Amino acid sequence: MKMSIYKGIPEYAKEIRRTVFVDEQGFHDEFDETDRAAAHIIAFDEDANPVATCRIFKGSEPDTYILGRLAVLKEYRGNNIGSKLVKEAENYVRENGGKRIALHAQCRACAFYQKSGFTAFGETEEEEGCPHIWMEKRLGADQTPRP
Repeated sequence: MKMSIYKGIPEYAKEIRRTVFVDEQGFHDEFDETDRAAAHIIAFDEDANPVATCRIFKGSEPDTYILGRLAVLKEYRGNNIGSKLVKEAENYVRENGGKRIALHAQCRACAFYQKSGFTAFGETEEEEGCPHIWMEKRLGADQTPRP
């Protein structure tokens, strides 16, 4: 498994996200202005095929980065690729001076993020009819989640 980080959205990320979020899950508002400024991590299989992606960008709170749009192609799920993407994002955040990662998770994906050390906070919100909740993970010495 090879991971590559791109500034701005590469075509690989668009294809994976279109397949997972638009075709498979029925979302419509998949791409936005954040895609241009975000770093995009792409996971490639042994044959150099792009199989998963996520994006990471600086949030509005100090030392906070936002992880989002994590997508793994259906035929590659169950192989810990999503967890590897999260670890790569954590490394990126640390290398860029961040101390916290936040994400707006689909509620059905909460257990996945909890296994990676994220905790939920705030109220459940709807995004295109799908319940989401904010989650966070503190990196470094102070890993106390917010109340």
